[in-house]
This record gives sequence, structure tokens and C-alpha cells, in this order.
Amino acid sequence: MTIELLGLAVFGHHGYLEEERRLGQRFLVDLWVELDEDATSSDRIDETVDYRRLADVVRDVFTGPSKLLLEGLAGAVADEVMERFDPVLHVRVRVRKPDVVLDPPVEHAAVIVVRERG
Repeated sequence: MTIELLGLAVFGHHGYLEEERRLGQRFLVDLWVELDEDATSSDRIDETVDYRRLADVVRDVFTGPSKLLLEGLAGAVADEVMERFDPVLHVRVRVRKPDVVLDPPVEHAAVIVVRERG
């Protein structure tokens, strides 16, 4: 079973450039969290991972200490999900930077990090 949260919009003071860290910027975070299938039969929130708590993890990471790279942000979210939620077997985190300025222009820059138990 997979819980999917797409496009969590967060603001943070992260980035390689000092100006990005000083002014802050918008990020979009996507999560795919895989759990054992048991949660599908019980219909009990304590048998799964409450997606409100997953959103809390994202908020906590992005309001926490500044990171220079998208890689560090995505890794921190993935590590925190694995640490906080024992039922999680596998997590995939994509952090997108939609307001990146590149030549030629791009829709966004992104990094994907995957973590698995065992």
C-alpha cells in the first residue's frame, strides 16, 4: 500500500546562494510512503501512517536548520519519515524548486531520494 502526498507547498531559507537562504523561497515536496497491506483491512488510523503527520515532518525539516542543497532537504525528509514511523517500509521523496532561474528556463529543478528498511 502506498500513501501519496503531492505538491506540499513549503517555504524555507535554503539554497546554495546566500541570497536564497536570506530571502527564502518556495519548495514543493512529493512523498510516496509504502506500508504493509494490513492497514487496508483494519480501517484504523493507528494501523497506518496519518498523512497529517507526514506533512508535519516536511514542515519541520523546512523550518529547521538551513540546507545548501535539494539533496540535503530530500534526504532529511526521507530520514525523518523512516525514523518517526515504524510501519514505513519504503519512502520516496521528491523536492522541487519551482522558481529556479536557469538558462534555458525550466519548469523546476528536483531531487529524488529513496530510503528502505532492512
